[in-house]
Amino acid sequence: MQTDLSFWIGFNVFVLLMLALDLGVFNRKAHEVSIKEAIIWTGVWVTLAMCFNGLIYYWQGEVKALEFFTGYVIEKALSVDNIFVFVLIFSYFKTPAIHQHKILFWGIIGALIMRAAFIFAGVALLEKFHWTIYVFGAILIYTGYKMLTQKEIIIEPEKNPLIKLFRRVMPVTNELHGGKFFVKQDGKRFATPLFLVLVLIETTDLIFAADSIPAILAITQDHFIVYTSNVFAILGLRSLYFALAGMMDKFRYLSKGLALILIFVGLKMSLVDFYKLPIQIALLVIVVILILSIAASLMSSKRLE
Repeated sequence: MQTDLSFWIGFNVFVLLMLALDLGVFNRKAHEVSIKEAIIWTGVWVTLAMCFNGLIYYWQGEVKALEFFTGYVIEKALSVDNIFVFVLIFSYFKTPAIHQHKILFWGIIGALIMRAAFIFAGVALLEKFHWTIYVFGAILIYTGYKMLTQKEIIIEPEKNPLIKLFRRVMPVTNELHGGKFFVKQDGKRFATPLFLVLVLIETTDLIFAADSIPAILAITQDHFIVYTSNVFAILGLRSLYFALAGMMDKFRYLSKGLALILIFVGLKMSLVDFYKLPIQIALLVIVVILILSIAASLMSSKRLE
């Protein structure tokens, strides 16, 4: 079913309005986001996503609504891996908590643009070259395997080729200048360490998008469903970060659960021409894996206390 242009326009106007309210009204002044505030905003974004899911059900029926919900759950779950990396990046650069919201805000705007490009390119590839579905499936299975076998994530910004290139193009100050990304010194423009953090956040999301977009394309190739479920998951990522950042060590097995989900959707994608798994069963498997990995993490965390 083709989505009317007015729905695309309406949805993007809604997103821009919410971002404007976020930056221009609720977070005009830089401040350290409290856990209470983060939980409230996480609830707001989840509620908005579920209300939109209800509109999808009313407008396009049960199957499309299930596709949106499954895609949203996958993207939301995979975004937790982003949070792990965000914590490491902020810790490495000793980024003050008062500036983290601003970095994540602009990082998420960049992520929205990159994800949109990935989604339309991915769907176009699948429509024009059906065999690429096996490539995407293989990527997901391989990525899931790597996540299962890796011991820990190591952040080494000094080895990042983009950071190296940026430092050659523009000088970077050694100290922060409030919440500024750029400053002028002796008539010359310098980037601040905050901007380097933003560059790393963006490149991190670019890497994760290479995994998460194929994962949702394994569920549906409907442009509108893929795009909107992705956008809702990303919009809630910032508040989820502030809600979970202080207790990420309690979810030690969650990354293993996410790895199993990637392998599962990769297999689903690879076998689509031989057996089309019902969306209800796919959703059930994903939710069960998430619940078991979270439960195992919490039980393990309690035993260590």
